[in-house]
Amino acid sequence: MTTKQKRFIVLVADGMADYPIPELGGRTPLEAARTPHMDFLAQHGKVGRARFVPEGMTPGSDVANLAIFGYDPQKYFPGRAPFEAINMGINLQEDEVAFRCNLVTIEQNALADYSAGHISTKEAQEIIKFLNSRMGNERVRFHPGVSYRHLAIIKGNTAALLALRCAPPHDIMGQDIATYMPRSRADDVVAGLMERSRELLSSHEINHVRIDLKENPANMIWLWGQGKRIQLPLFTEKYGLRGAVISAVDLIKGIGRAIGLEPLSVPGATGYYDTNYEGKAAYALKSLEKKPFVFVHVEAPDEAGHNGDLRAKISAIENFDRMIVGPILEKYKDTPGVRILVLPDHPTPLALKTHTADPVCFVIYGEGVVSNKAAGFSEAIAEQSDFKFTNGHELMDSFVTAKTL
Repeated sequence: MTTKQKRFIVLVADGMADYPIPELGGRTPLEAARTPHMDFLAQHGKVGRARFVPEGMTPGSDVANLAIFGYDPQKYFPGRAPFEAINMGINLQEDEVAFRCNLVTIEQNALADYSAGHISTKEAQEIIKFLNSRMGNERVRFHPGVSYRHLAIIKGNTAALLALRCAPPHDIMGQDIATYMPRSRADDVVAGLMERSRELLSSHEINHVRIDLKENPANMIWLWGQGKRIQLPLFTEKYGLRGAVISAVDLIKGIGRAIGLEPLSVPGATGYYDTNYEGKAAYALKSLEKKPFVFVHVEAPDEAGHNGDLRAKISAIENFDRMIVGPILEKYKDTPGVRILVLPDHPTPLALKTHTADPVCFVIYGEGVVSNKAAGFSEAIAEQSDFKFTNGHELMDSFVTAKTL
């Protein structure tokens, strides 16, 4: 299959994969959800399994999505924050390290909420600007992002900063933060910033209002996911394709921008349950009129997994199927020269409320795809398939370049 005048569509439901759940009769949320469009793809396409988080690497959307794009994380992964910096237009210098800066809620020295109640972007930006005015200096500066997701850029001993063990906040919910503070004899600036933020934010007006409204306050920052700038081979050089990336989060748009794809901003895309699913599908279809590749990412199933919210996860999966997979399938179901890939990046099991590195299910549909006639799309069905990728980054190579699959 040549790439000339073809269309390649990748649809990612972040964290959609899960484990069997007793209250669902041993089914996963994907099995319990009504997903007629993904089931159609499975019945007429090819279902398989792939592992996108290499052994020994932290299972995160950063590593996993980089692999989905076709880049070996063991070779190219620089840390999470540099990708977000790229999308925010921050040009990291050689003596700078970027850190992801979550606004979090601390209760009795335990991390109670990794997202400060999914604080609004407007509130969060005011808080980050406030922190920058109080803690920013020649060495440290803060940059506001979306909702609870922000950046801190720190100059100095880059080796010491990169060596810090920084726990993702969604992995330590309910844990005593003292155990996870990133301390170092070489450089204690990171822990110092986190501790100072707690002092400053305890009396911030926005947090007083949030507490009055019975919402979780943003009473501390949590720094993690650090890394330096990196230059990646361009997607057009690897695959001969121009394309676009559609996501609410800076991480995914930043990966896209780093490899030369165009990030598209969809109004109402929030990175949460209320995201604009229909808008993402519409922007994808519009982009495909001019460019042959599009990557659509939806964060909602992952957020539901982190929250341990079964009903929300099933709803997010059904919304993804109905409002994103459905319209795209309707448009291209019988169109020659089109391939569609649908998959999660990693599991975010409700029972664990965090990511795992387990292989995930995927389905490819379209030109040159020999169906293995699966009954539907689920983790268990994919587990029975012999179409497998131990190195998940190799899936994109096959999806784009293989004449037959």
